This record gives sequence, structure tokens and C-alpha cells, in this order.
Amino acid sequence: MSEVESAFERASSEALGAFGNGSMFIERFIERPRHIEVQLLGDKAGNVVHLYERDCSVQRRHQKVVEIAPAPRLDPEVRQKMVDCAVHLAKYVGYENAGTVEFLLDDKGNFYFIEVNARLQVEHTITEEVTGIDLVQSQIRVAEGMTLPELGLTQDKIKASGFAIQCRVTTEDPANNFQPSTGRIEVFRSGEGMGIRLDSASTYAGAVISPYYDSLLVKVISHAADLPSSAAKMNRALREFRIRGVKTNIPFLLNVLENQKFLNGSVDTYFIDEHPQLFMFKPSQNRAQKLLNYLGQVLVNGPATPLATSIPPADVKPYIPPVPLDLSPEAIRRQELTGENTAVKPPRGYKQILEEGGPEAFAKAVRQNKGLLLMDTSFRDAHQSLLATRVRTHDLLAVSPYVAHNFSRLYSLENWGGATFDVALRFLHECPWSVSRTCGG
Repeated sequence: MSEVESAFERASSEALGAFGNGSMFIERFIERPRHIEVQLLGDKAGNVVHLYERDCSVQRRHQKVVEIAPAPRLDPEVRQKMVDCAVHLAKYVGYENAGTVEFLLDDKGNFYFIEVNARLQVEHTITEEVTGIDLVQSQIRVAEGMTLPELGLTQDKIKASGFAIQCRVTTEDPANNFQPSTGRIEVFRSGEGMGIRLDSASTYAGAVISPYYDSLLVKVISHAADLPSSAAKMNRALREFRIRGVKTNIPFLLNVLENQKFLNGSVDTYFIDEHPQLFMFKPSQNRAQKLLNYLGQVLVNGPATPLATSIPPADVKPYIPPVPLDLSPEAIRRQELTGENTAVKPPRGYKQILEEGGPEAFAKAVRQNKGLLLMDTSFRDAHQSLLATRVRTHDLLAVSPYVAHNFSRLYSLENWGGATFDVALRFLHECPWSVSRTCGG
């Protein structure tokens, strides 16, 4: 109480210097309030409807960060009183078009008027998502002279379905007290998908972020049947964003979305200030861009290390896994005389069924199988993708007996296809047509 007089005088002096009038209004102090705002729409004929409310309590320095519609854990009776007051106020002043009545709500269910925003607000998107009403289009129709009943917007027809969340992705560094981050956006990829809406304008790779304008890059809106599901969708979408060149507040937003109090809808305007763990971030590795920068450097300036072609190839003999051998005296004698392979014949598989009985027998065997059938793509990936052009056909042929003995119940083996021909020609210097014939097509 000893500080009240001096604080009053300082505030009055600031008002006098800024506006030429030092008059002060003393308002009620509301402890741990929630910031609730009611969306309204009025026409020139005096009709006013509400489109339910939004919870904008997740704020930093009185600036909204994350918004939810409708407000979670709001007593239905309090909601009804709040929207009734908002509609009554708008009708009393003859309000036209879109607007918002803002309230502060205490923990006892008492709410207090703050202001009317006589415009469409940034967070109108979540109201559109839960009501299915296009507020921008409705504004234009009202301005053209149409009434709300003509637009089909009567109160009994307006329902709120599910929960929507909006996150504002900004070029601010949350690890550095949300200092603005400026520069050129080098990479921009957004997260999308079912239940995700993006509202943006000039955000793209190559865009320059200056310190002279609002730091908002894109608004991300999620919509689902309940609040945790909507938060999960938003979480997934934000994690798919890739923005390089400037810092963003996405790590902070992810911490908010994963906070249990937020998921329960138990938030007030003190939420951010009382949860310092929201500011604990994992550093971004940015591996893809580092790799691309390295490759670009090598392409332009050449490698900084000696070329591999100047080094003699290593003399490596790959390990070939053994297969069961026929060790009978007759088999050993045949091998000594003719060099014949004495490996035990591998178990029967689907290949033998196809060869002996044709497609009908093969299809019958597949249908009769009650378990999961697998196709192995290791041989193809050895040429093309996974092992990336470093396995020769010679090596594949060497391990084929082992595969035949140990994986005879496989549905199929994929050997060739797609870019494997290109790989065989350009990297392994093999003729794919000759190799195909050797492999049996």
C-alpha cells in the first residue's frame, strides 16, 4: 500500500506527457483472471448473434500467444451470461458487422468488461473453425446490405463443434528473451494435413524479415473433436515446419502444447510467467541444411581432401555366410572329380510351387497361408537405395545360397527395378541385361 501513491503519480505523469491529460481511472484488480472474448456479428437491421467465445489467456506481456475456441472448462451458465451481455451491449449501441467483446473472468465465475474490438481480430480463425462460418465473407455480405437471417445466421443455427487452437509463429528467439530475429529466410517448409489450416502471406524461402514490421510469419490453426486431439495435431504440424535463416518461437509453442495444464484447459494469464520450463529448449541440429551447404561448397570449390581415385582400392574379401554341405563320401568324391557344388538342396519355397504348379498353385498356396507374408527388398536396395550403389551383383550372387536356405518361406525377393539399371551401368560398370540373364531374369 505504501507504493500506491507514488505509482499513481508516475502513471498520471506518463499519461499527461503522452496525451496531455493526466486523468486516471482506478479499476478492479482481478487475481489470476482468464481472458475470454465473445465473437459477435451484427447487421444493418439490428440483428446481432454471437459465435461463442475464445480463451486468449496464454499471453506474454499482455500479448496473445496461443488461443483456444471455445474456452475450455467454462461453466455453461457463465458462458450463457457472458454471451448474453455481449449481445445486449451490441444491440444497445446498434453495432454492425464483426466485433469482439472482451472480458476478464475470475476463479469464482465473475466476469468483467474490458473493451470492444470493433474489427476482425487475428484469432477469428478458430471461431471460424468451430462454427463453420466464414467471418470475412459474412462481413462483406453485411456491408452489401444483407441481413443475418438472409445469410442463414440466426442464433439457433449457430453451434460450436470440437476445439480449435491457433498458434502464432513469429520470428522471435524465445531462448533470448524473445528478441526479434531478422534476416533472409533460407528454407521454409510448413506443416500441413487434415485438421490444419495455415494463414500466411509473404512467407517463403528468400523472403527478407526486417525489424520494422510485425514479426508474425504464419498462423497455424488446428481443429479436432477435443482439446488434447487438437493440441496433438498442432504439435505434429509445428514439428514438420522447417524454417532456416531466422529464429522462430516454435520451440516455445511446442512446450506450451505439451504442458499438462494447457492440455487440461486450466490456464490463466499467469500461465507463461509461472512455468519457467516453457523456456527450456533442445538446440536444433539443422543437419539437412549443414549437409546441403557442405555439398554446395564442394560442388563450387571442389573437395578439400584428395580424391578417392588417387588411392588404391582396398583389398577386402567380404565374408560369405556358409550353407549346409553334403559331407557324404559320394558327394565329396564328386566335388574332387568334377568341382560340383556339394551344398545341401535348399528347402522348398513359393518359387518351386510357382515353377511346378503354375500361377494357380501359387495363388492357392498364398491364400492358404494364415501368417504374414513378407517381401525382402535388400537385394534391390543394395543396388539402388539403402546401400547406395556399393554392392556388386557378384556379391549378391555369393550370398544367394545362404538366402535360399534361410529365407525360403519369404513371399518374394525383389532384385531389380527402378533405378537399379542406371546404378549398374553408371556406378558398378555392369551390363544390367547380362546380369539379369545370369540372375534368371
